[in-house]
Amino acid sequence: MPKRILKGTVVSAKCDKTVSVRVERRIKHPLYHKFIRRSKKFAAHDELNQFKEGDLVSIQECKPYSKSKTWEVVVASNS
Repeated sequence: MPKRILKGTVVSAKCDKTVSVRVERRIKHPLYHKFIRRSKKFAAHDELNQFKEGDLVSIQECKPYSKSKTWEVVVASNS
């Protein structure tokens, strides 16, 4: 089964080898039929500490590095 890949924005890079990435998605409201944004934060492994706040990155599933860190940053996105 292929690994999931998500795109998001780095919101925190304060921990060592870890970044917090906010991934946003658009859903349609069931009653009002308007599109609304929902977001979720993921802890992702950043081995070289090369990403900072505001960077657009792609993350993919990986083996668990810790209790809450099961994603890793694969590449910085341009858009």
